[in-house]
Amino acid sequence: MAETAGAAGRYAAPGFQTRIGLGQLETGGRLPAPSIRSVGTAVAGRSYSQSDLLDHFGVCDPKVARLFRSSGIRRRFLTLPAPGPDGRPAEESPGDLRDKHQRIALDIGSRAIRTCLERAGLASGNVDYLCCVTTTGLLTPGLSALLLREMELPPSIQRLDIVGMGCHAAMNALTAARAWCVANPGAVAVVLCAEVCSAAYVFDSTMRTAVVNSLFGDGAAAVALSQRPAGGAARGWEGGGGPVPHLLSSAGQVIVSAADAMRYDWDDRQGRLSFFLDPQIPYVIGAHVEEVVDRLLAGAGLRRSAVRHWLVHGGGKKVVDAVRVNLRLTRHDVRHTTAVLRDYGNLSSGSVLFAYERLVEEGTVRAGDYGVIMAMGPGSTIETALVRWEEEA
Repeated sequence: MAETAGAAGRYAAPGFQTRIGLGQLETGGRLPAPSIRSVGTAVAGRSYSQSDLLDHFGVCDPKVARLFRSSGIRRRFLTLPAPGPDGRPAEESPGDLRDKHQRIALDIGSRAIRTCLERAGLASGNVDYLCCVTTTGLLTPGLSALLLREMELPPSIQRLDIVGMGCHAAMNALTAARAWCVANPGAVAVVLCAEVCSAAYVFDSTMRTAVVNSLFGDGAAAVALSQRPAGGAARGWEGGGGPVPHLLSSAGQVIVSAADAMRYDWDDRQGRLSFFLDPQIPYVIGAHVEEVVDRLLAGAGLRRSAVRHWLVHGGGKKVVDAVRVNLRLTRHDVRHTTAVLRDYGNLSSGSVLFAYERLVEEGTVRAGDYGVIMAMGPGSTIETALVRWEEEA
C-alpha cells in the first residue's frame, strides 16, 4: 500500500469531495430501501480473443502486444469494421460511429431490458421509470426516448438520460432510481447501461490508443427496482423468490486533483474523440478506495469484515488489483469482477451489473448478507453502494 500511495503523489488526497447518499442507516431503524428485483444483460458483434484483435489492428509493436496479452482479458464482444484493401480496419467517419452507437445501443439495450423484465415476470407496460446510461455516443433524442419507440414502452413513463459520466455511471443511475422508487412505492424503475465502446475507438500507432483498444468491449445491462409499499407488493411481483438486495445507502468521492486522468479529447488528425487513460489510474484509485468504502460502512455501523459480497467494476487488471490489495480482499472476493473482465473486457458502466448477474447466477447469497457495489471512472470518481439481502413474503 505504501507503493500505491507514493505513486499517486501528484493526485494527493487534499481537495477531494465526498458525498453520502440517501437512505443511510439511522439509529432505531432504516429509511425505506428499494430493492433490485432482476437483472438482464446483452452483447453484440463478434467475440474476439486478444490475439484476434492484434491481428485485426495489424499490431506489430511488441510493447503493444504485451499490453493486450497481460490484460487479464481473454475475449471481448466488439462491432468492428472489416479490414480494407491494406489489411487495416476500414475507416469509419464520425457519422458512421454515431449511427453505429445508436443502432447497437438500441439492440443490446432493448434485449437487456427484455431479459430483465422476463426474469421479474413483468411486461414492458409495467415500467414506470427508465434511466439510460451511456458514455460512448451522444444521441438527441436520448436513448430513453428511442427505446420507448423501439420497445413500445408506455409513452407516459418518466425518463432520465445520463451521458458522459463514464464507468461509474451505473452507480449514479442507481442512486437516482432509488430516490424515485422511494417517492413512488410499488412502481417499477429500470436502469439500463448500454455502452458501444467500438463506436469510440481510434486506430493509430500510439501507446495511448493501444491502452484503450486493449480493454473495452460492447455490452448492455439492465436492472429493475422497486420500493415495496407498506402492506403490499410492488406491481408485478408476488414475492417469495428468495432474498433480494435492498439498496441501503451510497457514498461517492471525486478525486478532483485527478480530474484529467480519464477523459475524452478531440483528435484533430483523426477527426473524432479519443479516450485517454492515465497510467497512474490504478494508484489513484488504490490510494483513495479505503476512505470511501469505510465512510460508506461507517454510516451503517459496519466493518469491512461484515461484507460478504464485493461487486467491483472491472476497470482493468491493475485497477482491480489496486482495489483488492488496499481493501485487503481475497481473489475469491473479486471473482465475479475478474470473470467479467476475462470474458467481456471492460464494459464501462455496465461492467458492475454484469458482475452482479454472475453473483445472482451463482446462488450463494443468503438473507442477511451485506454487499458493496463499487465502480470507478472519470472525475476521477469512486462510487459505492451498500446492499443487504432480505427475504420477502
